[in-house]
Amino acid sequence: MKSLWLNNKKEQNQNQLREKYKKMGKEAEKVRKPRLLCLHGFRTSGEILKKQVHKWPESVVQKLDLVFLDAPYPAQGKSDVEGIFEPPYYEWFQFNKEFTEYTNFDECLAYIEDFMIKHGPFDGLLGFSQGAILSAGLPGLQAKGVALTKVPKIKFLIIIGGAKFKATSVAEKAYGSPIQCPSLHFLGEMDFLKPYGLELLESCVDSVVVKHPKGHTIPRLDEQGLETTTSFIEKIENMLAKTESTDSLIV
Repeated sequence: MKSLWLNNKKEQNQNQLREKYKKMGKEAEKVRKPRLLCLHGFRTSGEILKKQVHKWPESVVQKLDLVFLDAPYPAQGKSDVEGIFEPPYYEWFQFNKEFTEYTNFDECLAYIEDFMIKHGPFDGLLGFSQGAILSAGLPGLQAKGVALTKVPKIKFLIIIGGAKFKATSVAEKAYGSPIQCPSLHFLGEMDFLKPYGLELLESCVDSVVVKHPKGHTIPRLDEQGLETTTSFIEKIENMLAKTESTDSLIV
């Protein structure tokens, strides 16, 4: 009787293991959309950035879970997009003419973190212009314990028309170590920020670049740009699936 009970128990355990691995296999087959917090440009808005990003093909946009946030401060001056996009317009923080001194910067970081706590978790960041400068600097600030200390680690970046922080006190922390997470960068041939975007690339260790002929804008994707962007998203999907599969095994 004892041996029969042991055999039944062994078979039951094996069945449970088979079910567990079958379930894990099915979960692995489901590709989760990478979730991004999207940070708009200076004196624009989340709604404007949404319209700009949706110039990309449906095949790209549908692969991402995009959340658009308005910056905390109403525009304190004229917006470059007046007459093109409807107001209201917002800005993340203020700066002097040399871009070396910031006002309301710490408050901006706290505002972003608070939103991420309430509406997260987020896997990565997408940013354009001032939002791209913020996005690219946040992984380093997070690693140094200066920002986003109460939310999960930023796993990847999409940077459009980006650059580095110029304020020394911020830059030292943001780029003191190389930016380790995968990053996709859009560089416009006519963009006034292109030299600074190239400078930012030097701090990124796992980056790919989409070049386009336009200026400081979110470009439409040509064939090469579409291929590069799609490949990057697939890489992120695989990275997230692998991480979550490992986590489920640990649990």
